[in-house]
Amino acid sequence: MTQRGRATRPTGPSGRPRRSDGPRGADRGGAPRGDLAARRTRLREVIEPVVTAAGYDLEDLSVSRAGRRHVVRVIVDADGGINLDAVADVSRAVSAALDAAEEAGGDIVAGEYQLEVSSPGVDRPLTLPRHWRRNVGRLVKVTVRGEAGDRQLTGRVTAADDERVELESDAGPVTHAYAELGPGRVQVEFSRLDDEDLGDDTDIDDDEDLEDEER
Repeated sequence: MTQRGRATRPTGPSGRPRRSDGPRGADRGGAPRGDLAARRTRLREVIEPVVTAAGYDLEDLSVSRAGRRHVVRVIVDADGGINLDAVADVSRAVSAALDAAEEAGGDIVAGEYQLEVSSPGVDRPLTLPRHWRRNVGRLVKVTVRGEAGDRQLTGRVTAADDERVELESDAGPVTHAYAELGPGRVQVEFSRLDDEDLGDDTDIDDDEDLEDEER
């Protein structure tokens, strides 16, 4: 599920977004090369409190270049999942917070940027206890680390807490501490697709944004 939006810098007399040319050695959006990590840190400082206040977890935040603009991707989740309406609400709240932060302290992302807020898809690795807890009932493949070497384990998550996860494998039930496991990967079961939402990538494009793109 993805809510797409777009925020731009103030417009000039022509109505087109202003560009920040920046010094020599800057990228086309005005951001110095290698500065994306710093921008991501500043973005997290603004975005994470908004997501948390809405009752969700900020699972990932990335900044990348797409032509003349940056793309800010935000992934949020919660126990029980997050629906499309909630994603849209979070997107609006994050966009407003970014606008307020830029008005108060200058550009966070140089030039134009596009904000994308989505929920995790099934391809997202399970790396934290909450990820395992939210996937109870799903079939997962994971690397188990041991003194004799690593081995692959496929099993259904039957329980998970802050310290360990229980899986039902072909060999029977097993329990592992998270320290013994690599990132888990949810296995898509086509027989279950009719019953479960395994990650909807449907985009919501605001009509005004589409008109801006066309102009």
